[in-house]
Amino acid sequence: MFEEIKQILVEQLTLDPEKITPEAKLEADLGVNSLELAELAFNCEEKYGVVFKDEDLHTLITVGDIVEYIEKNKK
Repeated sequence: MFEEIKQILVEQLTLDPEKITPEAKLEADLGVNSLELAELAFNCEEKYGVVFKDEDLHTLITVGDIVEYIEKNKK
């Protein structure tokens, strides 16, 4: 799952794959802003059938948090 999310980040946001680790902070380490996070969540919803609640988006701090959220909420 991590590798799939990493690939989405690389393709969608043209991020350096070397910087993307489960511990990488989306905003501080990777420069992901709130609009990009919302777009990422939308793409993951379509791909994995997960619904990201608006109130949960701000709790996603690291790449690992996204992976964990998807694994917990995947249908």
